[in-house]
Amino acid sequence: MDLSRQRREYETVGMEPSDLDPDPFAQFVRWMEDAQASGTAEPTAVVLSTADVRGRPSARAVLLKDISGGGFVVFTNYDSRKGREVAVNPWAALTFVWLELSRQVRVEGHVEHLEPAESDAYFATRPRGSQIGAWASPQSHPIADRAELDRYVAEATARFDGVDPIPRPPNWGGLRVVPVAIELWQGRGSRLHDRLVYVPADGEPAPEPGSEVRVGRWRIERRAP
Repeated sequence: MDLSRQRREYETVGMEPSDLDPDPFAQFVRWMEDAQASGTAEPTAVVLSTADVRGRPSARAVLLKDISGGGFVVFTNYDSRKGREVAVNPWAALTFVWLELSRQVRVEGHVEHLEPAESDAYFATRPRGSQIGAWASPQSHPIADRAELDRYVAEATARFDGVDPIPRPPNWGGLRVVPVAIELWQGRGSRLHDRLVYVPADGEPAPEPGSEVRVGRWRIERRAP
């Protein structure tokens, strides 16, 4: 297999700052709608990258479930690897890739936990099987085999037999990535891609966790491909 010769030219229309909405969240929604219309299998799929206290990174694909509170929301078991990592290093990156459109979006920001009521509201919308799975799976922790997981599922199913609604596990909920930078990438010919990045308008260093970059405080800069 010679991977070095596998390549595809991205012949797409260019992208200028004047083409973009001044609100990065409104612009992201436009691109998400384009991705949904393109027929891609999982337009909300996103790679969430985190790092431990030593800076050692890990990444996995999750599903974006909301854009609210000035950030991008995903849900997880807080005892999973990503949950443990953001607890000690509350910074993360998100990468959306829509190959059908020759586009990607990169988000960098700090991570906050959703309020319990917000996580409760989303958990209530999940299918019952997924609710059972949230109680059953010791996410990211070693298990002996599939039979062990099946046993946990059977135990959780029996525990909540006749219970409706099933309550949210206390160690399961939402994470919100509040951005300090949002990059839109549009593929172009000869690898001379367009990269436009929303950054804080005042030019100050990225805010620390707990602070926010509000809509209207952004500027757009072009970066070399």
